[in-house]
Amino acid sequence: MADVFEKFVAVVASGLAGDVPVNGAGLAGRVHLSRFHFDRVIGAAAGESPFAFRRRVLLERAAYRLLAEPVGVLEVAVEAGYGSNEAFTRAFARAYGMSPREWRREASRVFFLTAPSGVHFQPPAGLRLPARREVRGMDVLVKMVEHHVWLTGEMIERGARLDAATLDRPIELSVEGIDDDISIRYLLDRLVWQEEMWLASVEDRPFQVPECGRQVVTPIPDLRTRHADAGSRFVALVNQLNESGRFDESFVDTTCEPPRVFTYGGLVAHVLTFAAHRRSLLIGAFYTAGITDLGFGDPMLYVAEGK
Repeated sequence: MADVFEKFVAVVASGLAGDVPVNGAGLAGRVHLSRFHFDRVIGAAAGESPFAFRRRVLLERAAYRLLAEPVGVLEVAVEAGYGSNEAFTRAFARAYGMSPREWRREASRVFFLTAPSGVHFQPPAGLRLPARREVRGMDVLVKMVEHHVWLTGEMIERGARLDAATLDRPIELSVEGIDDDISIRYLLDRLVWQEEMWLASVEDRPFQVPECGRQVVTPIPDLRTRHADAGSRFVALVNQLNESGRFDESFVDTTCEPPRVFTYGGLVAHVLTFAAHRRSLLIGAFYTAGITDLGFGDPMLYVAEGK
């Protein structure tokens, strides 16, 4: 049964390019089954009929395209297999609880519909299957995230020791950096809103990315409060992903324009990579300001001390 279902999924995936017969008999023929056995086997494996499965995937693709691409509703309707805009609008509203035009106006949406099989449309033109096996991240990865959140909090506390002129003094680099017009206050703020941004993405909440080059004037007490919330929730998210073996699963980042698909493992790798650069700059800036009790912020010491 599993092999037949995989063949069916492959056929539907290739059909997203428009080269597979739409009717049930054509789909059954592609997996070498009679229509009767095709409906029975796929229904048992997928938890929904072959027709419902394919219609759901096409609706998911339609919902994604309405979010990510400047295409007309009628074009999307025809591509999804509907003969009229009205029929598509009715089906879309039943599935998503709003019309296509209302959906397009929403700031943040997840286009996955309920799927017993766990198979969903995967942009730009494929299908996402559940992982064949449970994928667990190494415990050291979780520990690195915990270290990052801990060290960010410690840096915010060190920032509280400095006056405004020192916090906002530009940090000069001799090579091109990944941020513009940086200062201690800016980098602390950047570390905090990086956590907030990715939590918003995973939780499908709107998030306004601060404009590049803006002057950051966030008070240290505000950073402390925001980090206490976002940092603890980010650590909890990574622990949950690790315990459930979900680092290889993907999610839709609707904070991007257009929305993009990432894996949870990629998210954590991204956060740790760019945060490490900013933390290193902060360590150097603190040294220049006379604050040296954080050392180099080395995670080896954090792990050795069993924090």
